[in-house]
Amino acid sequence: MRSHLLNDTTAEHYRRSVTEGVERVAAKLATTERPFTGVTVDALSPRIDGIDLDRPLHDTTAALDELEDVYLRDAVYFHHPRYLAHLNCPVVIPAVLGEAVLSAVNSSLDTWDQSAGGTLIERKLIDWTAGRIGLGPTADGVFTSGGTQSNLQALLLAREEAKTDDLAKLRVFASEVSHFSVQKSAKLLGLGPDAVVSVPVDHDKRMRTVALARELERCTEAGLVPMAVVATAGTTDFGSIDPLPQIAGLCERYGVWMHVDAAYGCGLLASLRHRDRIDGIEHADSVTVDYHKSFFQPVSSSAVLVRDAATLRHATYHAEYLNPRRMAQERIPNQVDKSLQTTRRFDALKLWMTLRVMGADGIGQLFDEVCDLAAEGWRLLAADPRFDVVVEPSLSTLVFRYVPAAVTDPAGIDRANLYARKALFASGDAVVAGTKVGGRHYLKFTLLNPETTTSDIAAVLDLIAGHAEQYLGESLDRAS
Repeated sequence: MRSHLLNDTTAEHYRRSVTEGVERVAAKLATTERPFTGVTVDALSPRIDGIDLDRPLHDTTAALDELEDVYLRDAVYFHHPRYLAHLNCPVVIPAVLGEAVLSAVNSSLDTWDQSAGGTLIERKLIDWTAGRIGLGPTADGVFTSGGTQSNLQALLLAREEAKTDDLAKLRVFASEVSHFSVQKSAKLLGLGPDAVVSVPVDHDKRMRTVALARELERCTEAGLVPMAVVATAGTTDFGSIDPLPQIAGLCERYGVWMHVDAAYGCGLLASLRHRDRIDGIEHADSVTVDYHKSFFQPVSSSAVLVRDAATLRHATYHAEYLNPRRMAQERIPNQVDKSLQTTRRFDALKLWMTLRVMGADGIGQLFDEVCDLAAEGWRLLAADPRFDVVVEPSLSTLVFRYVPAAVTDPAGIDRANLYARKALFASGDAVVAGTKVGGRHYLKFTLLNPETTTSDIAAVLDLIAGHAEQYLGESLDRAS
């Protein structure tokens, strides 16, 4: 079994095995005609359940053949231009190269003596990102597993910086369309069930600052403690961007920690034409960025940034076997000193390779393309009487629903849209997401693929309308 360990004696075996795997994936990418096969849970489960993991195949080619049957054939392929569903981006090749390197070397980014250059590369990228945001010379941060962890850590720091030890008094303010991780974080941090105050949004799904001011005032008058305001730069459902300068002003007035969840909108940090959409982010005390959403990086690649590096001390614990206090005094850079994780992948290498090969402008150009595509898609939807579109996009998301001319029952329209999404997924021709707006069911395009065209959007809209019309026709037949 030692022949499977990666070392100096097995380097050629490693090369052959990885090459064979890459060739399989490359062939699949080159021949994939739809984003999904439409396989069902009932069809796929028996194939996987029938595999006896205690009886290995002892052959790489055989294992890859099996993998084709249970995974590669039916995977959902985000690179396809008609994958339009969630915040999953196609990935750039330099980042995939970085993934291959980091997996083989397997550095752990918790301590200097496990990563050396990896530690410095991650720190350099944190400094670069903080500079793009404009957080100032005392900024710092650390890579995380994703936006949920980044938001949790940011709110942990905000809790520790709050002016009370009575957790029941702490309040967090976020818009009614903010990410669910705000509520989850509050629970994990031991805050009360009423800790998260939902702030109404305007027609464009942006936090109403007048309402925020009213809630902050109400909080202080009640003897409660405003702990943090979470402004969103790119909501999951709508891509909407809260009015960051005005929120920053309110946070300064009330002495509240300002966190900006830019997990989605962080692509604007590299934008060549739309950077001004997140003006005001530089006033934040902490910022979440997900490179694996809008920097075209493989999962996972995320970070949390803070204005004041000293606040990261709230995540610091010292263990004699890992990062004793003397190491900090000797200025040995252990990233575990500022992370919620201990063992941690060298995910920063993917972004490093991307920047060194493509440059920030290359990333920004791709993100600008999908933002422009969303604007064109909005114009298509707004001019199409078959559809109701919710808001003009700030980023690359479109929320809409099919509205048949002959049906006025809202519940019937809901069922038609749910059916259309399900039928489209089952066909494999395209993948779209869904959400609720005002209690009604809507569909959602999340456009993160520069290869997607307006023709793709138009074709998918026709497919949606066709499935919805088929459902409504069958419903009428059943009713009669």
